[in-house]
Amino acid sequence: MPLYTQLPSGIDTVDVVIAGGGTAGCIVASRLSDADPKLSVLIIEQGPDSDGDPTVTFPAMYVAHMSPDSPRMQLLKGSKSAALGGREPIVPVAKSLGGGSSVNMLMYSRIQQSDVESWQAPGWSPDDMLRLMKKHETYHGPGRKQQHGFDGPIHVSPGTYSSPRLVDAFVGASAQTGWEEIQDLGDMDTNNGIQRALRYISPEGKRQDTAHCYLYPRLQDGKHPNLHVLVQSRVVKVLFDHTKRATGVVYAPTQSAELRTIKAMKMIIVSSGACGTPLVLERSGVGDPAILNRAGIELVAQVPGVGASYDDHHVFSSPYRSSLDTRETLDGLVNGKFDVPALMGSNDEILGWNGLEVTGKLRPDASDVALLGPNFEAHWNENFADNPNKPMVGLTLIAGNGADPLHAPVGQYFTISVFNVYPSSLGHIHVTGPNLEDPSDFDPAIFADEAEVDIKKCIWGYKTQREIARRMNVYRGELASSHPAFATDSKAACIELQGPPAFNVENIEYTAEDDAAIEKWLRNKIATTWHSTGTCKMLPLNENGVVDANLGVHNVTGLKVADVSIIPHNVGAHTNNIAMSIGEKAAEIFIRELGLSL
Repeated sequence: MPLYTQLPSGIDTVDVVIAGGGTAGCIVASRLSDADPKLSVLIIEQGPDSDGDPTVTFPAMYVAHMSPDSPRMQLLKGSKSAALGGREPIVPVAKSLGGGSSVNMLMYSRIQQSDVESWQAPGWSPDDMLRLMKKHETYHGPGRKQQHGFDGPIHVSPGTYSSPRLVDAFVGASAQTGWEEIQDLGDMDTNNGIQRALRYISPEGKRQDTAHCYLYPRLQDGKHPNLHVLVQSRVVKVLFDHTKRATGVVYAPTQSAELRTIKAMKMIIVSSGACGTPLVLERSGVGDPAILNRAGIELVAQVPGVGASYDDHHVFSSPYRSSLDTRETLDGLVNGKFDVPALMGSNDEILGWNGLEVTGKLRPDASDVALLGPNFEAHWNENFADNPNKPMVGLTLIAGNGADPLHAPVGQYFTISVFNVYPSSLGHIHVTGPNLEDPSDFDPAIFADEAEVDIKKCIWGYKTQREIARRMNVYRGELASSHPAFATDSKAACIELQGPPAFNVENIEYTAEDDAAIEKWLRNKIATTWHSTGTCKMLPLNENGVVDANLGVHNVTGLKVADVSIIPHNVGAHTNNIAMSIGEKAAEIFIRELGLSL
């Protein structure tokens, strides 16, 4: 199998180099290798090989990648933020073949039609994107068949396991609070409701990541000798000739300080993710002249938008005590109740489960909007009021403690996570020097909007999800240590029930002091969803864009970008699906430009 930790001596020039073997990069490499058996393609990936790794292939084991010492994750530390109570926010990014698709929480979620319409890029219309979404999936779910694909390499299914009592409790309670169950939230049109979760899990219970579903089959079939993968190596920079054409890359093995070079005869594709791609470009001399000058890097091409518009989703998670049994949540993976080796040895069906049971896309009603104040109302009227296709927040029900499982009392929990899908503020990520070991200048800009609209969205989200939880028949009170510190005499104070909740539950009346407690808690707890995007936007150069609609980097030639960094405006969904769709679109563009057949 042509997968190496060190390139053989005979490989010093290839046709195409792909800097990064993430979600999109694996798709691009696979499709290019199919298009022409004589086209030599090389992926250079900083993470390790993942073939057959049970922490990747068993969906439930995604919890292993949340550990600070996970070999498949890299933790980026953001700037200290006054908006976050002086915290330095942490953003995890994948470091593995398959990228985020190999380590994420496996949630199936598609962007909205209005998201794509806002991009206004030729070749990237809603119809174009739906075709690409259908191309990569084999769908085992409800909904209109014309909205889904049925012969793609990525299976979408309910998986092998679920927690029906929890799901039914949530669906029933959600209906009581005004959020109806929707058959298919992934049709790009539907909004403002909830759906029983579908997952990137095969009907047999295996993770559907782009390494195992695209790349490894080609590396192992003996029919793609033109496809090469180098793991445990990082691309330092792209090299250019005097015409500003990309000609090769400099890379470094992770276990060595030695720099090595490989030439690319036809194309270089950077696919290192929203946090990695802009750093590769800047170390290559492509970016804002002022930033490059401060970092001691010679300017090759002036593209000021590189790294300038970091975008993400912001999430908080609220855990609740429950009456659920041991095998109705995934708490046993953390609290020791599950014998994980034994589960793996028997291929227990619970390992084909991610514990994420319901997804939702929600919008406030007019009365809620008015209560959130004039700044919020103005923002709502400008960005949401006339676009019912656009959700304000996303929601996920988790079977287990998804907030702080290591420090909670042993028990059975459920958690409701809410994420702000269209934050008002944009951050940045830049190099501070020319070398891999130089720290990055990274500010995710969470809650950084001056009008404080984002925190209002999250306050509304906290109250909304809590009302659903309080009406669930498996609810037994809040885990107070992971909720706001309400005054003990407040009507909003956390409780612990000894039995089922009351039949007729009234909404909590929150005071100004309660709202202040929620705001303080949010500033201390809000986090990233791992949905980093937008740092190399697909926009014109004069609009702070980095790539054109064919994914070519402005002001140079022979250099492409193919990952979620190209997303021009944020999206109302988890980003795995759009990352795969970008991979498929990029492959089609590159195959056409290389004069090959699709």
